[in-house]
Amino acid sequence: MPAEIPVPVENELKAVRLAVRRRSWQIAGDLPASFRYAAQGLGYAFSSQRNFRIHVVIGAVVFGLAVVLQLDLIRMAVLALTVTAVLVLELLNTAIEAVVDLAIGRRYHPLARIAKDCAAAAVLVAAISSLLIALFLLLPPLLLRLNF
Repeated sequence: MPAEIPVPVENELKAVRLAVRRRSWQIAGDLPASFRYAAQGLGYAFSSQRNFRIHVVIGAVVFGLAVVLQLDLIRMAVLALTVTAVLVLELLNTAIEAVVDLAIGRRYHPLARIAKDCAAAAVLVAAISSLLIALFLLLPPLLLRLNF
């Protein structure tokens, strides 16, 4: 049988939960502010993360080639999802690295290394998969265009 929480303590817990919930809305008080924060995150990733810039440039090249090759909408959608997945994982990798650095500072910890390495590995797996998908979708029409 669970122990009952005294009423004053239960009321205090409810008040604390309500206060936390109220403060969470104060971080981004409106929808435009939420979009500004997201744009700041993209700006930070683009300005500070070399790999994010590389993925953006490669994604733009892939979309340019897809337009030149006149891929159908389904193939374009698959490319869009693939490129987006890599960019999202790169953003998550950046966030994980920042949180780990915040938590442990300049000290070394084997679990911190594992967290960072696994996040980077997720990006690598997505990038390799993205490359294969791009090859499968772009190579046949490219070879036809080049008369091979």
